[in-house]
Amino acid sequence: MSTAASGGHRFRHHRDLVLLNLVIGGAYYAAARLGLLQQLVNGQVTPLWPPTGIALASLLFWGPRVCPAIAVAAFAVNIGPGPSPLVAAGISVGNTAAPLAAYLVLRRVGFRTNLERLRDALALVFLGALGGMLISATVGTGVLVLSDALAARDFWSAWSVWWTGDAMGVLIVAPCVLVLRGARWPPLPSVLRWLEAGAMLLGVAAVTVFATRSGLQVLFLVGPFLIWAAFRFRLAGAAPCALVVSVLAIDAAADDTGPFEGHQLAAQMFILQAFNGTTALTALLLSALITERNNTQRQIAQVCEELADTVAALSPREPG
Repeated sequence: MSTAASGGHRFRHHRDLVLLNLVIGGAYYAAARLGLLQQLVNGQVTPLWPPTGIALASLLFWGPRVCPAIAVAAFAVNIGPGPSPLVAAGISVGNTAAPLAAYLVLRRVGFRTNLERLRDALALVFLGALGGMLISATVGTGVLVLSDALAARDFWSAWSVWWTGDAMGVLIVAPCVLVLRGARWPPLPSVLRWLEAGAMLLGVAAVTVFATRSGLQVLFLVGPFLIWAAFRFRLAGAAPCALVVSVLAIDAAADDTGPFEGHQLAAQMFILQAFNGTTALTALLLSALITERNNTQRQIAQVCEELADTVAALSPREPG
């Protein structure tokens, strides 16, 4: 390869990397602004932080080379509400280190982004969400305490809100991003299939609005729709349904209606995050389990067919 060709290749590579970081940084920032719209108290309590899901999914697809986009976007988000640029920089370090650590651990255990195995779903839940987001919560809350922006006695309450918000971002948003990246447009989908998908999404939205804004304790009504989505559409249906349910539940909590009415903030957060966590776990684990079962059945059927062909080939032929 000539020097000019090599230089042109390096230029295109750097150009593509810059464009990739710009796109991911923009998506991170936009998701953060949307997350701040659902704050419960003075911009400090956000029960769902979508950027963590976008950051982890981006790392799973493109690796650590997108870390600059995550760090810069996290700093840009925190420079406004943060007490100083130094504090915003400290928070951005935690927001970058958490998904990066989760990515490294998931890669270490052989995580597959298609989430077609139960072990992949469990790894995303316990290693990516619950484990990895300990870093961002600890670093972010610690920086606020050290800068006197947060009283030391409020460390654990702020830490728990931070951790659950980041973890919910991974559990609810990351699967949707993973589904979108691996989605393939089906050839000539049937009209009934599209009608079923539309009815499922409208049904889960309607039931969630009723369950989260009614005085009756009927949050369990959402469960059958998640099961329907997982059985019929697997992760491609279960992940969007979980996202719709969680967003509508957060909106109801922000309006202090339904099962959230009349409770203190701590109780509201507990009810909301328990419900959202159960929703995400049900959608993620059930769809992975069903996909793994279907793949196993196909493999067994293929082995049986090959075995039948082998037996037929080895059987002695009757004289004609």
